[in-house]
Amino acid sequence: MPELPEVEVSKMGITPHILNQTVIKVNIHNPNMRWPVPEEVYQLEHLAVTKVERRAKYLLLHCELGSVILHLGMSGNLRVVSANEPLKKHDHIEFIFENNKALRLNDPRRFGCCLWQENDTTHKLLSKLGPEPLTDEFLAKRVFEQSRNKKTPVKQFIMDNATVVGVGNIYANESLFKAGIHPKREAGKVSLKRYHTLIPIIKDTLSEAITQGGTTLKDFAQSDGKPGYFAQKLLVYGRKGQPCTICKTELEEIRLGQRSTIFCKKCQK
Repeated sequence: MPELPEVEVSKMGITPHILNQTVIKVNIHNPNMRWPVPEEVYQLEHLAVTKVERRAKYLLLHCELGSVILHLGMSGNLRVVSANEPLKKHDHIEFIFENNKALRLNDPRRFGCCLWQENDTTHKLLSKLGPEPLTDEFLAKRVFEQSRNKKTPVKQFIMDNATVVGVGNIYANESLFKAGIHPKREAGKVSLKRYHTLIPIIKDTLSEAITQGGTTLKDFAQSDGKPGYFAQKLLVYGRKGQPCTICKTELEEIRLGQRSTIFCKKCQK
């Protein structure tokens, strides 16, 4: 699944091509996504995209009347191509702009979405989201206070969108390893001092991934078709059975919340 850095990289990739450009045509080739594409999305026609924003793993294309909400789901990607380029299989939604560019959402599994948000409202999918991880609102003290008396494993706790948005499986694995925190440790038993260590690491890990261009996943490509490069620097994710980069102990794998969790039993306590 594309994680926050991949979505941020997608935003960075598409923005120069569509910002302040007028949409001349909206084509819904398959409305049967995770949720049916609402008719309101057609309101984007003949309006300019005034802002492209990321909230958690959602992208919002703002215009005068409201916002189109896009989510890449499990295997989706966004591409900016010439409007004359033939459609690819699984190109379900496209927005054609006055500059002869087309923004296309390709999603083989159709777990992504394309929804509409009216101005001065917050869509229910966005209404209960926690703070963005790269903002000053994501503070160790706040996370520590939220975690008190919670028996949830700390890995699942930091992946909870009510705690912070966008810390997906890959970056939770990586951040906990760098912080030396065992993923199964109860969130309520992690000290304030250790959260003061963990939160900057999460920020740095996500920032590095964005800078590197996103993680290379089998189903993900940037809007220009080039894969990311951050996967080459992953310390634990996908490295089950390989030696820890610090102590050379064999990395172990468990399942937490049905997610693969890789860790070093010696370095993470």
